[in-house]
Order: sequence, then C-alpha cells, then structure tokens
Amino acid sequence: MPIYQAPIRDYQFILSELLNIYQYQELAGFEEVDPELVDAILQGVADFTTDIMLPLNSVGDHQGCKLVDGKVITPDGFKDAYKQYVENGWATLTCDPEYGGQGLPEVVGTFATEMKTATNMAFAMYPGLTHGAYSAIHVHGSDALKQKYLSKLVSGEWTGTMNLTESHAGTDLALLRTKAKPLGDDTFAISGEKIFISSGDHDLAENIIHLVLARLPDAPEGVKGISLFAVPKFLVNIDGSLGEANTLAATGLEHKMGIHGNSTCVMLFDNAVGELVGAPHQGLRAMFTMMNQARLGVGIQGLGVSDIAYQNALVYAKDRIQGRALSGVKQAEKAADSILVHGDVRRMLLSQKSFNEGTRALMGQQALWLDQAEREADPVKAKQASALAALFTPIVKGFVTDQGFKACVDAQQVYGGHGYINEWGMEQFVRDIRIAMIYEGTNGVQALDLVGRKLLADKGATLQVWSEMVKQFIGQHSANEQMQPFIAGLMDAAGDLERATGYIAKHAATNPDIVGAASMAYMQLFGISALAWMWARIAATSLAALEKGTDEVSFYQAKLKTGTFYMSYWVSQTRSLRKQIETSSEYIVAFEESDF
Repeated sequence: MPIYQAPIRDYQFILSELLNIYQYQELAGFEEVDPELVDAILQGVADFTTDIMLPLNSVGDHQGCKLVDGKVITPDGFKDAYKQYVENGWATLTCDPEYGGQGLPEVVGTFATEMKTATNMAFAMYPGLTHGAYSAIHVHGSDALKQKYLSKLVSGEWTGTMNLTESHAGTDLALLRTKAKPLGDDTFAISGEKIFISSGDHDLAENIIHLVLARLPDAPEGVKGISLFAVPKFLVNIDGSLGEANTLAATGLEHKMGIHGNSTCVMLFDNAVGELVGAPHQGLRAMFTMMNQARLGVGIQGLGVSDIAYQNALVYAKDRIQGRALSGVKQAEKAADSILVHGDVRRMLLSQKSFNEGTRALMGQQALWLDQAEREADPVKAKQASALAALFTPIVKGFVTDQGFKACVDAQQVYGGHGYINEWGMEQFVRDIRIAMIYEGTNGVQALDLVGRKLLADKGATLQVWSEMVKQFIGQHSANEQMQPFIAGLMDAAGDLERATGYIAKHAATNPDIVGAASMAYMQLFGISALAWMWARIAATSLAALEKGTDEVSFYQAKLKTGTFYMSYWVSQTRSLRKQIETSSEYIVAFEESDF
C-alpha cells in the first residue's frame, strides 16, 4: 500500500511565514485563529486521513460502488469512515458558525482538503461536493431554505450534489432540457435526466440534497433561462424530520477509468419536488458559486494526488537499486546504486517536488484571496481580492491539474514496470487524477475562460494589478545578490507573459479564433509564471529566516535549492510557449477542415 506523510511543516511555513495569515485579525473568522489552533486541526486531519482514509483508497478502487435495487452501496469501510468523519467535525471546518460550522479561514480548509484528496480522492469527493452545495445555498438561498438545509449539510449528516450535465449538454448548458413546473406552493416539479453526477446516490448519509439546473415554463432561450433548484432525496418535514422519498433515482452507475470509490450516477428526476435557489432564471449565477468552489477543489486534487505520487516515487527511487552512476560507483556496499543517482530519475523527481511545493503556496494564496473577498470589511480590498481570485481560478483548476497529471505520470515512470502494476498503487493515482482535467469545465474551457473572460473582458485590468504586484516584488529584492536567480527567472517569465498577452490582445479583435488557438499555451505560460512568483516569494522568505537565525537551516536551504531548480527548469519553458503562441496560432486557425 502507498505511504503518505502529511506536509505539515510546509503548511506551517506557508501560513505563518510566507502568507502570515495571523496578521489579518480584521478579517471575520481570523481573530480567533492562532498557530497552535491551526496546527492542532491540521495534525488531526493528517491523522484521520492517513489512518482511516488512505487504507480505503485501494479498497474503493478494487470494489467500486454497486447499484442494487435502485440504491448505491459504497465500498467496504466507506460508511464507517464517513461516520467517523462527521463525528470528528471535519465537515464543519470553514462553514458559517450560524449553522454549526467552525468558521475557519478557507486558507486553512484548503490544506485540510489537500490531505483528504491525497489519501483518498474518491472518498473526499463526497464531502467536497457537499461543501459546494452548502456554498450555493448559503450565498443564494432564501432564509427558509438556509434554515431547512444548511445545518445538516454543514454537519455532514446530509450530503449534496450538483446536477448540470445532460447527455446532449455538457459545457453548453444552453442546450439543457430538464424542466421545472410550478406547483403553486413555492415548490416545483423537476423532470429530466442528468449524467456524470458525482456522489449522486450512496449509503453514507440519510439524505442527499441535489442542486439541479432546470428551465421554468416561461424561461427565455439560452443560459439566461436556467434556474437552480434544491431537490432532496427525501422530502423534509416542517419539523426537520425526513418524510417520504422524492421521485428521483439513480438509474445507472458510470463505468469509469478511475475514482471507482465515488458513485458517479445517471440521475432521473420524475416530477421530483424541488425549491428555487436564488431568483428565477438566475441559476447559472448561483451554480457558479458552487462551480468556483469546486474548481478550487479540483485544483487541490491535482496537487494532492501529485504529492502522494511523488512521496512514493521518492521512497522507491531511494530503495530500488539498478545500475551504477555514470560518474562512478556511489554505493559500493550494494550490488548496484539506487536509481536516485540517475539523472533522468532526479529530473522527474525534482520536477514533481518543485511543482508541488510551488503549487501548494499558490493554493494558499488563492484561498487567502477568497477569504479576503468574503470577509474583508473594506469593499475596495474585497473587490480586488475577488478579482484576483477570479483571474487565478483557471490557473488553479486548469494548469495545476494538467501539470499534476503529468507529475503523476512521471512518478509512475520512476517505478518502471512496477509502476504499471496494480499492487504498487501508482497506476491508480494516474487513473484517478485524469478526471481532474475534464470535470468542472474541461481544461480547454479553463484556458478559454482565462483569455476570453479574465483577460480580454476587463481589458487586462486585473492582470495589470497582479503585474504591478510582481514588479513591486522585483523592485524590492533586485539588489539582493542571493535573490538574483529568482529575480532573473521571475523577470523572464513575466516578460514572456507580457509579450504573449500583447499578441493575443492585438489579434483578438481582428481574428477572434486566434484566442482559442492560443489559449492553452497561454494558460500554461501563465501558470509557470504564477509559480515563479510564488517561488521568488518563498526564496525571499527563506533567506529572511536564515538571516534571522534558525534551527531548521536544512529546511530553508532545501527551499532555496528547489526554487533554483524551478527557475532553471520550469521557467525555461515560458520562452517556447510564447513562441508557440506567436508562431502557430494563426496556422491552427487557417488549417482547412478537409486537410485534417
């Protein structure tokens, strides 16, 4: 079975030193947060995920879910593990105290989520989707709807789902056909079929609250005619007790490449009773609250699974002996050297390590922006934080899952033939994380969103805000000789990003198809630049700690060495990505259909 060591020290570094979240006492929910409390929570999650969730990961993969007499049965051990999860209060961490939550910052909850997804991605999806449903109702639901559902969703006693996709309507939600008929008592009869519904049915909780996109009879055409409804598996009585079963069912389980322990269902709603969430015809706006929460969660999946794959590949590389180092024998007492001596193995491991640690810092920054957007009293600061989080959402979902998948493939490659064999667990990581590049908006859609909505729609205003932050950092540290590798790398990446942005902006008005052709390379370029920014900040923080004096010299020196590798290896790719955007985009657009 794979091993896992929760990166608690890295979390402490990011929270206390890099981001220094404890300085934000003015933010609601931050005033009672201190390092001792956060450490205790993260260690508790680490213990639960390592001791309870990790052993069930392969069980869920081998057994999968079963649909028996219209009910989904989860793999052995899942039901008891979920009961412990709820009893321990892990579902409540970042939720509103008014409904039983602990009110902790999202930046803390993000790292708890990383540990859950690292140890058992399929299991973690059940509470993950629930948190998204909670968020949508919390932001857009009526007071009555909040009172009806939120406390049970917060506690984890009930779970939630999101129901968007239909067999003919995936990304293009304007095509959806599910109908909502008013029943005259503020409820609606929901009829239609949804596919690919994660956690659609299961035996973990006594009720499931489905958030369903559907059309009212008077709905206008297109996405402007979509409404969102809360449709419970079991109707809820006035006193909060459960009533009769609603007229909905899981009619099938999808047979998937991975995440077998999560029940991905075909859901049929047959005049099922539901209640409106938000205003009529404003369902997409409400659902995007849930989607944006989910996109951060999916990005964390990319990081979490990448990290556990790396940890196991590193242990294997140190233990597996094969051949000798090109420069001569390194372990004379053994029949061969460990494969860690070989340059290509080291390249793959360093690529994974530098990606994981830089991405973890970026995830912390993204979560902090989300906290500031929600909890900041100053509307100007809140608006800027919200805009930055929106700008980076395609990066944390699209770029991170693309590169996280590649990191898992590299980790599998370190094992050689053993990586292809089931018993080592590496091939499961590759299969499981592959979905992260597809669901919650494919990564091609994320790239289009980054360029079309986040860059061009506001004429680069938010990008300019971030660019000024980068320039200010460079100005502050450019005179420090020890920072030169990081400043040079950051300047190279930022320069390539600026030129690529100019190219896209120049051609967007005259040939919009170029936006689509260039968007994926642009997202990768932006992502590498974003991590360069994080690594430069990590380096400055580490150097400050070393200068101040510390008992953990090796920890901070390892940060500097890893960051130097990132700047030399990853940042070198920004030039080729920029050239790709500038030279191939027009050929992609001009290629005739008949020539394919």
